[in-house]
Amino acid sequence: MHTAATSPKSRQRAPSERAVATHARILDAAELVFSANGFDGSTLRDIAALAQVRVSLVHHHGGSKEALFAETVARRAGEIATARIAELAASRAHGPLTVEVVFSAFFRPFLDRAASDPRWRAYARLVAQVSADDRWKAITAAHFDPTAHLFLDELAALAPDTNRDAVATGFVYAVSAMLAHLTSQWRVGALSKGALGSGDATARLVTFCASGFRAAAGLPQP
Repeated sequence: MHTAATSPKSRQRAPSERAVATHARILDAAELVFSANGFDGSTLRDIAALAQVRVSLVHHHGGSKEALFAETVARRAGEIATARIAELAASRAHGPLTVEVVFSAFFRPFLDRAASDPRWRAYARLVAQVSADDRWKAITAAHFDPTAHLFLDELAALAPDTNRDAVATGFVYAVSAMLAHLTSQWRVGALSKGALGSGDATARLVTFCASGFRAAAGLPQP
């Protein structure tokens, strides 16, 4: 006689390798479809077609479109948060933090991934959508705000006489610039007639954002 604790029905089977692979393929397809068409312009049928699965499987693995969107955003958020925190810790170990160092620690993990992996460039477009639409506040609060507050605390410590609103404003403007850098290089190329600048593009972005942050926070420029 099986007890409730040992009943076969009560045991949770681990997903099969096939199920795990299907789930990953659906998330990959969702990332591309949502990033290209936005949440409102995407359908589960579009995602199923790209993933080469039945729509019923998308429902099975992802639930509703809203739930699948949230999971797609969440999937890479933990990796980038961990990388940013590690970069900040490594920077602190090498010397005093500056505005440039803090922004570099926040930007480089994302920019380095996007430079070598088109999936991260698609994810950047997805994050830009989430950042621009307050109906996704819960997603932002759960997956991005904890790390953002850590970096805001560091920036606030560098501007102790500046109120938190001004610090947050400068930070949000800088993050918006980072997302534009990730998603709008084609536009820069068009306006510059293909004459993109040489050297470290991330360093140029950091310099630009640090200067803007100092202006927003009332700090002197170096």
